[in-house]
This record gives sequence, C-alpha cells and structure tokens, in this order.
Amino acid sequence: MRENRIKRKLRAGQPVTVVSGHANTDMIDFLGQFGFDGVWLEGEHGPLSWEQIGDMSRACDLWGMTSVTRVNNNEPGIIMRALDRGTMGIVVPHINTRQAAEQAMKSTKYAPLGYRGMFGGRQSFGVPDYVKHANDQTMVVVLIEELEAVHNLADILTVDNIDVFFVAPSDLAQTMGHIGNHTHPEVQAVIDQALAQILAAGRTAGTLVNDENVERYLAAGVRFLMTGWTNWVAQGARAYLQRTAAKSVS
Repeated sequence: MRENRIKRKLRAGQPVTVVSGHANTDMIDFLGQFGFDGVWLEGEHGPLSWEQIGDMSRACDLWGMTSVTRVNNNEPGIIMRALDRGTMGIVVPHINTRQAAEQAMKSTKYAPLGYRGMFGGRQSFGVPDYVKHANDQTMVVVLIEELEAVHNLADILTVDNIDVFFVAPSDLAQTMGHIGNHTHPEVQAVIDQALAQILAAGRTAGTLVNDENVERYLAAGVRFLMTGWTNWVAQGARAYLQRTAAKSVS
C-alpha cells in the first residue's frame, strides 16, 4: 500500500510540514510541487464532504503527500468513514482524557490495536493484504486544545499508537479566558509547558506555526508543523497593494 510520508519522516526524527487552508483538488495539485509533506483537510470547521475526502486525498497521493483529515467528532463511525474514503491520517479534536485518546486511536486501527470496521476503502484497492499493513501507515493526531487536556496530559500521553500530540493555540486560549489572543504570555507559557511535557515523555509534539515562530518551535523539538497557506496570500496581497498605492500617490 502507499507509504505515509509523514509517518516515515517522524520515525526518522525529522520535522514534517503540513499545510492547511481553503483546499480543493486543484489547490492541492498546485501545492504538491513545492514539497510539503502533507495537507490538512478540514472536516470540522470547513465544508469538506465525504466525496471531497476521496478526491482531495487522491490529489495528495499523486504528489506523495500525506492527507490528514480533521474530523468533527471523536466518533468511531466518522473516523472509520474518513479512512475508508482514502485519507491517510485522522486528526481528532477535543481530546481531554486518556479514555478519549484511546477511543481515537482504537477507531483508527484494526485489531489487535483497535476496532476499526472491517472495510478497506479507497486505499485498499489493489492491496490484497491491506488490513495487515494499514495500521502501520494510517496515523492518529490528537488535539490538546483545552485546559482540561493540559491538566490530564500525563495520562493522555500514556496511550500508545498515537503519532502526534498537537497543542492547538486558539482553543486553548479560549479555555484560559483569553479568547482571540493565543499570543498572551499566559497562553504561550502553557503551550510551551505542554510541548515540553510531550517531548519529555518521548512522544511527538505538534502545533500551529507561522513564518515568525517556526524556527523557535523547531529548536524546541516540535516535529509536526502545521501552517496555513492563506497567510502567505494575505502577506503578498498586502505588499502588492501597498506598492501600487505608493505609485498612485507619486
């Protein structure tokens, strides 16, 4: 079956670049040329449909990028269906307890690790022994995005077969009373503490990054780096409009 590029690089101790934004198959095809390791497909906050998961993950496959789909609920049927549609990874929101982390992992994995329903879906086509190898290639990312999760992080980190523990800044800020201000020093301190705890446990840490802080997080040991490509469009658009405005004045 297809290799999960993100899992391979994480196993080798290398950082991975995952890009998110307003995705469609053409945009994924365009982004593929630059060498990103994966694409974050947004099924919680975005309009992603079951049919689109198949098409977008197929576009990722063409470039050897890993498709990682955020589902909107930690529900075995939803996770199973996203995998059957072809995504190579699952991102599960609001993982606040060890029990929730176990459910996310077990929903993604076949026996003996879990209880994913016995159907292969798109990634199994042409792979007669798919169920014997799928557990090695499918990946699980759990989101640590509430203060409750930070308080329970030691227990959450004991769950095996989770590939990435991703600290989500904005939701965490909201639960800390700093809604819309994830750069608040108190929020940043909790983020840094959580990332350090994940790394100290020998697990892989991930978080949202941008051009200004990516080097800091790399230096801290974060290996799963998610960023939004729309930020680059916004920066370029503002710079272009500023230049044209200056010419108009002159």
